[in-house]
Amino acid sequence: MIDHVLGRPSVQFRKIQVFAVVSFWSLYLLRGNNHGPPFLRNLSTRLSKRLTAWQTLVITLLWLYISRNFAKLFGLECPEPLANLYSRSYFRATWITTALDAGFWTAMRIRRKWLRDLASMVFSLFYLIAAEQADEKVRKVRGTLTVDHLRISWNKPTTPYLSFLARLLRPKLARYPPRAIRIPRPPESSYKDPVNAWLYFDGPLSALKEHTNLILDIPGGGFVAMDPRTNDDKLLAWSGRTGLPILSLDYRKAPEYPYPYALNECYDVYHTLMASRGRCIGLSSGFHPRVVITGDSAGGNLATGVVLMILQSSTSNGRRWQDEEIIPPPEGVILLYPGLDMNIGNWMTDEQMSLIQDRRMRKTNKNILRRKSEDYYKLTPETPRPSDDEDERSLSPQNQSTNSLASTFKSTFPPSSPELPEKEAAHLITSSASIAYQTANVASSKPGTLKTRLAMSSMISYFNDRILTPEMMRAMIILYVGPHNRPDFSTDYLLSPLLAPEALLAKFPKTYFLTGERDPLVDDTVIFAGRIRQAKHNLFVQRKELGLLMRNEEFDERDHVEVNLIPGISHGFLQFVSIFPEGWKHIFRCAKWMEEIFATDSAPDGFDDDLHYLSEPRTRHHHRGPAESSGDEDRPLEMSSIRSPSENGHRRPTRGNGKGRRLDPAPRRNKSMVSLASDDDLLGRRMKGLAGGLMGMTADGL
Repeated sequence: MIDHVLGRPSVQFRKIQVFAVVSFWSLYLLRGNNHGPPFLRNLSTRLSKRLTAWQTLVITLLWLYISRNFAKLFGLECPEPLANLYSRSYFRATWITTALDAGFWTAMRIRRKWLRDLASMVFSLFYLIAAEQADEKVRKVRGTLTVDHLRISWNKPTTPYLSFLARLLRPKLARYPPRAIRIPRPPESSYKDPVNAWLYFDGPLSALKEHTNLILDIPGGGFVAMDPRTNDDKLLAWSGRTGLPILSLDYRKAPEYPYPYALNECYDVYHTLMASRGRCIGLSSGFHPRVVITGDSAGGNLATGVVLMILQSSTSNGRRWQDEEIIPPPEGVILLYPGLDMNIGNWMTDEQMSLIQDRRMRKTNKNILRRKSEDYYKLTPETPRPSDDEDERSLSPQNQSTNSLASTFKSTFPPSSPELPEKEAAHLITSSASIAYQTANVASSKPGTLKTRLAMSSMISYFNDRILTPEMMRAMIILYVGPHNRPDFSTDYLLSPLLAPEALLAKFPKTYFLTGERDPLVDDTVIFAGRIRQAKHNLFVQRKELGLLMRNEEFDERDHVEVNLIPGISHGFLQFVSIFPEGWKHIFRCAKWMEEIFATDSAPDGFDDDLHYLSEPRTRHHHRGPAESSGDEDRPLEMSSIRSPSENGHRRPTRGNGKGRRLDPAPRRNKSMVSLASDDDLLGRRMKGLAGGLMGMTADGL
């Protein structure tokens, strides 16, 4: 109460209040009358003859509990927003993960590691019982997140007690434990430090020479946390089920290594694998290994970025003229609840909605579309809702125009009327006549089915998600980009692969998606899958028109992309299969996809004419180059952003043109930006303030 009176919410004020209350009543019990103040002494004397100390304690606690839950008993409590959001099993899993987060965050300031690990488990057990206190604790911490909070939360599977419990609950999946290895950088790389990785292979190392297939896994963790060992359940299961070697990368994390360092690390590993014909990990076939790239969450972003870099470099004709080896693309890609758009928005564009409403994917995306419609009807419970049949008709191409409010005015105003708005700006009707007409029309009409074009993004629709919240996404993006980079979120498709140009998507290998329907990132899945499908279909039509395909040949989207949306669950469900057993079947489904990919021998679209380049060994490796513009695909891949020198005088290496990679001679600002003096650089101060708060730095440290 003290902080409310003083008008400044403060943990310190609440601490003082607790000490004051405890001190006052302790002193009163020690020095005051045993039966309390004068007006209660007679009552206390009589009750003490009838009630024991135990009964008094129980009655006191019982009435305290009733007073705290008064609103629940009399139906005065607010509605529960999570009542029907998740399936029962997934909600139980989030209950446990929330208790663990609350317990580990409570104990995070204890210095001694053994005591901190023990206290974390004790506090977690308390929060399992006090679930509402756990929710409140997690809510407040997420409002003031730092990188330490994220790492403690996501790295907790590697702590001694949880690691032991995970091994106890995990079925026997593989006979051999994972091995730590280091992958050297290719000679052309500007970076020299080797990349750390873990090799999951259910067999002796001597048996690796017999393999030509490889899984390259890029784990998630918001770009700031989680090494491969936090994914042991998934990786051991894949290794044991497929019998294939799985190389999981322990790439460097932000904010110490901001964008694009991790992306370059992952690309360098793929480059080394191809340049060494797999010998860097023990393969000895003498041929390029066939690789399937997998990634979950932030790892899905990196995996997609690596594939785009490979495709971009392979489309450069200059590399062929210079007699450079073209790096073959992966055989397939498996993306698990990937985050593919760093430019978080509130509303879906018409183009994005058209990809989701595509009739070929209407059955898969049906629940996604229904959920977006419910975002409106939750705010207007009295508004009649359209039936399922009406929803189906409204999604048909010939009825798309009737879904907008513009159709009402088109039927009222003639085409030549000046009040008739353009289709693209149907919602911006500002004339007094049209507003008056709307008011009169609404007042005189009977309640009917109201349809709206507004479609909210999944990140905003599920802003109260128990696993991934907007505050966490904000923190991850700021930490990943860093305080000195100012990328163009509308064009940089290596940062936001959702923006990749169609020419690259047309060459994308077959891609599998696995995402929960209630995931805040589900829109990234359905939109990116729709863009791949659209690019592949356009390429199919072009080839058919050129006579390169049989006339009776039909386009089958399942040859290029498959999307699996799991109802009733959200993000990260493969990370905690010990408490969410249903996740095992999805892990094994991914293993089946890997086997299906390696069972096919077809090359990705657009690479048939490149196969002869792979049969002859070259003496020089592929050189990275940018990706600043999504429309200029023959330019060398280059990552341009504003950088400042680090404190030790070294600069982060960036990609360059020509035969090798170079370092920027000096940090440069984008000339199109208005730059103030260094002390008044408002954008810089803002980014430093955001990043500094997330990293636990004080204002003086900035």
